[in-house]
Amino acid sequence: MRSKILLSTAAGLLLTCFADGQTPPETDPIATLVARLDLAHYKATIRGLTKFGDRRQGTDRNRAAIDWIEAQLKSYGCSNTERIHYEYQPPSGGRGRGPGLGEKGNPAGGRIRGERGPTAANNDADLQPDTRLRELNSQPSTPGAREEVFCTKIGTTHPEEMYIVAAHMDGIGWGEAANDDGSGTALVMEIARLLSSPDVATDRSIRFALWNNEETGLNGARAYVDQRKDLQGKEDPPGSGKYPEPKWLGMIQHDMMLFDHGMPHKDGSVSDHQRPEADVNIEFQSHAKFAAQAAELAWAFLAANEHYATDYPAVVGSHMTNTDSGPFQDLVASISLRELERVAQIGAGWDPSHHQPIDVYAHFSEGDFRLGLNATQTTLGAVAHLAGAKLK
Repeated sequence: MRSKILLSTAAGLLLTCFADGQTPPETDPIATLVARLDLAHYKATIRGLTKFGDRRQGTDRNRAAIDWIEAQLKSYGCSNTERIHYEYQPPSGGRGRGPGLGEKGNPAGGRIRGERGPTAANNDADLQPDTRLRELNSQPSTPGAREEVFCTKIGTTHPEEMYIVAAHMDGIGWGEAANDDGSGTALVMEIARLLSSPDVATDRSIRFALWNNEETGLNGARAYVDQRKDLQGKEDPPGSGKYPEPKWLGMIQHDMMLFDHGMPHKDGSVSDHQRPEADVNIEFQSHAKFAAQAAELAWAFLAANEHYATDYPAVVGSHMTNTDSGPFQDLVASISLRELERVAQIGAGWDPSHHQPIDVYAHFSEGDFRLGLNATQTTLGAVAHLAGAKLK
């Protein structure tokens, strides 16, 4: 049991609420909301995303997936959808995620700084045995105009403040990008669906963002930050009570939620079975300007996990990297939720589907999907508390 700590921020209040091991009362509206989450619906949303293949940025399948996501958000009642427009031009001398390039543009077989394992993405169509997927993923990426979609739950008391709940919808590898990052995208969409219900109100606003161009170096998230960071908290038009970009209170990213089967064996293979110690990894970056606030937010999410997640615990780490929370981390408290610790585990090859042809819906077990659902329970419980969710 953690000691009770008196903190002044909303995250601190959430942490304090649970610090003595209190059980939420039966009338707790947050528990009611979390109970509305459904594993079958979460899985169906992932499956819906996989019909667009790997959703590689700069392709028709990517654009079709964005249209589908927007239509789904509108059908949930999150009708005030908007799009960020930006240009993506691959670095000089390269073709973005073309043949021979690994994750975030690293040379194939190379490593991302701070990681201990290979991070090369598959770009060989012949390694995909499914002829349907080979054809679906065959259109190459081209430079040019890009879009990404978001929608917002408007706060009733403080519409000028918001939490950002996000994931990236693009993928690579010649599979279906079911885990990276269909699992995170579906998580965000499920929370948007529940909080957009007409019987739910929140004191503060919540933005649900689905980034593009994560796989090329977080370009979509960077475009959002560049275009909107200086608009925070400004009423437009003056006196209207409308805030196109509410002040950021926290940014929560979700990137790969399903696979926790343990470390590789000596031959490099990974178990087919989920490990008994499977958990949800909550990370912040200890070197960020807002590290202290991000750590507080991470611990608040851990507290929410303890009270609302049904099957899997959470752990907190301080090495958040290589995901779309990075562009935000020096501007606001930013955390990420994942299946594994980014540097020591994903970077060391714990998930063999990472950017590979086997990242398809059929590759994952019921337990894998349930791990993703528990991450959804964790984020919904925490964000609903932080934003002051109530049932009408």
